[in-house]
Amino acid sequence: MIGGNPVTGAPAAGAPAAGLPVSGTSSIEQGRVSDGERLRRWRMVLGGGDDADPGGQGVAGVQLDGHDARIDAALAAVYDTRPGKRGGASRSGGLGKSAPGVARWLGDIRRYFPSSVVQVLQRDAIERLQLRQLLLEPEMLRAVEPDLHLVTLLVELNKLLPDATRATARQLVAQVVAQIEQRLAARTKQAVHGALARSQRTRRPRPGDIDWGRTIHLNLRHYQPELRTVIPERLVGYGRRQRSLSRDVIVAIDQSGSMADSVVYASVFSAVLASMPALRTSVVAFDTAVADLTPLLHDPVEVLFGVQLGGGTDIAQAVGYCQQLVTRPADTVVVLVSDLFEGGNSQLLHERVAALQQAGVCVMVLLALSDEGAPAYDHAQAQALADLGVPSFACTPDAFPDLLAAALEGRDVGRWANDHGLHTAVPKL
Repeated sequence: MIGGNPVTGAPAAGAPAAGLPVSGTSSIEQGRVSDGERLRRWRMVLGGGDDADPGGQGVAGVQLDGHDARIDAALAAVYDTRPGKRGGASRSGGLGKSAPGVARWLGDIRRYFPSSVVQVLQRDAIERLQLRQLLLEPEMLRAVEPDLHLVTLLVELNKLLPDATRATARQLVAQVVAQIEQRLAARTKQAVHGALARSQRTRRPRPGDIDWGRTIHLNLRHYQPELRTVIPERLVGYGRRQRSLSRDVIVAIDQSGSMADSVVYASVFSAVLASMPALRTSVVAFDTAVADLTPLLHDPVEVLFGVQLGGGTDIAQAVGYCQQLVTRPADTVVVLVSDLFEGGNSQLLHERVAALQQAGVCVMVLLALSDEGAPAYDHAQAQALADLGVPSFACTPDAFPDLLAAALEGRDVGRWANDHGLHTAVPKL
């Protein structure tokens, strides 16, 4: 992107810049754009800073008015200011130092841009202009458009939030968490219930446990035309439902700052799993200490506010705590959500993971649980764990329910991940 702001992007020839209004039809005749209109559009894309006219085409000198001027001012406040500077050394723009100024800016961008662009502008403004302190003011929070990035930021600032801001912050976090739950909860429950049912299937069911659909399908070749029925040679059904829990799931979440998105998704998934009677779900968050958040699983917002992003990382200690929670190794799945940058004892980590594996626990490492693509992670640690038979891979939230279902069924989750195109760390050949 040349110059100015990266929000709109450069327009195609003869087309308006994305998200920017066209002045009117008077400048467009028979599908052609006048030179003045073209300059106006480039001016909106490139901004009015010193480097906005690299080709010497007169773009920087174009005068804007009305809505164009308001849009340009909103974008200039972020993108005509050098990252990390607020006033003084900046070329122009800026949002000032008060929440009212930011609130007016938020009002403008929400007026002129769709929600998806508003979230990008907010994120860039917070990062480029160092506005985190303003998120401690309730007026600011009430004006922002909530999204995943804002949730991770509020979780990071959790301990600094004053009482006047905390209630508003919780409302925003709850709003985003509810959206994530609505997107993922039904699919997660369906995948887990299906996996548990398949794992309990038996070829010698009692009459009340026969799965007639699968039984008929399996015996169609035994259809008797004269009787107009199927004579089942083999029965398929489910084993008697056990009164005890079917599986144990332990989720260990690395709360280092680089895992922010993964912390949010892992917390929501843990709360969803905890709501299922067939599972016993435990969740721990760790840095150099371990916090057991299982009592908070009734509310994923409580889990998130129980997390403290940032700090060091002692994965070996967290795995050791998870070992203490294992009571039925063959029926336990341990999900370690971490980028594997170990600050503790790597050898102890490998020994404890190997012990879990040898006991029959299904252990897998999620290098990331987010929509952000391939993560940065410690390749050496991932390789060492892969050599122990523990797969490490990045996983999107949409893929996680099926991945967990494969683990609950006792399938090879490493092979499943490879077959489904997940970014996987595998042993060297």
